[in-house]
Parts: sequence; structure tokens; C-alpha cells
Amino acid sequence: MSETGPVLATTGLTVRYGGVLANTDISIRVDKHEVVGLIGPNGAGKTTFVDAVTGFTPARGTVSVAGRRIDRLAPHQRRLAGLARTWQAGELFTDLTVRQNIAVASGRGPLHNLWSDLTGRRGSGDDVDAAMELFGLQFVADRRPGELSLGRQKIVGVARALAGPTRALLLDEPAAGLDTDESAEFGGHVRAIAASGLAVLLIDHDMNLVADVCDRVYVLDYGAVIADGTPGEVLADPAVRTAYLGSELAHD
Repeated sequence: MSETGPVLATTGLTVRYGGVLANTDISIRVDKHEVVGLIGPNGAGKTTFVDAVTGFTPARGTVSVAGRRIDRLAPHQRRLAGLARTWQAGELFTDLTVRQNIAVASGRGPLHNLWSDLTGRRGSGDDVDAAMELFGLQFVADRRPGELSLGRQKIVGVARALAGPTRALLLDEPAAGLDTDESAEFGGHVRAIAASGLAVLLIDHDMNLVADVCDRVYVLDYGAVIADGTPGEVLADPAVRTAYLGSELAHD
């Protein structure tokens, strides 16, 4: 992997649904050890962008991980290339333990992972244990998601995304539903992930979380980037505040 280039980069990423442009020429970069925010009002195209980057939505433009173009690859191939994501909706298996949920992302392939989860024979225990240790999940390893707080469930979801060949992590509104203390705790975990050498793209509406953990921020409005810079710079930008008129920024 190149040590000088971005870990995650997009160039001219464009998504069209019929005659509607959902994303227009979006170019971003996220470097190693960096947390980059992607913010914007509801309907700005943030999740569409994540879906396009990860291969779940057709798009024009380029996507690269560690200098390798992956935009022609299927979603599971992009995952193997080092691109991982979380989902807004709860994606944990309620009938599996925390350890088994995290183990889904490790191993040699989807069928091997399923077999490992069902039989308890894991081929990548080191990945699972490392992810659990990073987030302090060892003491809940044998519990099921329904026995955990919402904040802890969100952390399990992130841990699962990391239990594999991950270089870049996309977090899609991970703080939704968390209270102030849970959000602050989650932010500490995000910084720890970046410190370990990964590139993190954080999409969230929690402006305190974004301001606290992000090194840089891109702002989307109507599917296009309207500002980028440090959190302080973009949150003070008049164009950004206008885009958020009537929402969280307007009431600061």
C-alpha cells in the first residue's frame, strides 16, 4: 500500500436515478490515520454516496483503495480489497452471540464464515479477538445483541466491520439513537480506529461528534460537495449554514 497517497479516494463519482442526479461529480480523499466527516441535510445524498462507493448502487467515476481502482468490482470484492462499511439499520444477527456476529466478517469467504459461526470453528480467531479487545467487548462475547444497550450494539457492528481485511471504514450514521455519553464514548472508539492506521469516513448528523473526532469534513447539498475543510471552517461557512437552514446548525 502506498504510504503517500490516500487510502480511500473517489473522483467524479456520479449517481443518476432516471433523470435525477443523486450524486454529482463527488471527489474526496481519506488518508491513513484520518477521520473525515461527510455531512449534509437530510436528502443531500450521503447514503447514496456510501452505497455507490461500496458497490450497492451503480455509479460513474472512480473509487480506489490504497491506489487500486475498485469501482468495477462487486460489493464483496470491494470488501476483500479493504473497504468496509456499517449500515444505518441494525445489521446484527439477533440469534448469534457477539463473538459470532463479529466472526461473520472474518475467515476465507462467506460460506466459510457461515460454517464457522454455526460450528464454532473459526479460522480467523485472531481477527475476532483483536476487534473485541479494541472495543472492550470481551466481557459480552457470549451475549446476544438484544441483551446489550443500543450504544454497545453499534460498537459491535463497527467491530464486525473491522474483523477482516479492512483499510478504509465507512460509518453510516453510527451515532443515531445514542445519547450524549454514548456518542462521546463512540467518538473515542472512532479515533482509536484511525490511530491504528485505518482511514475512516464518518457520516453523521451529530455535529458535536463530527467536530470532536473529524480531521476534515466534506459537506453535501443536493448531491454535490459545497464545502470542505476543518470542522470549524465548514460549520462556520455561510453556504453550509444556509443548506442546514431550519435544522441543527440553524439553532447553534
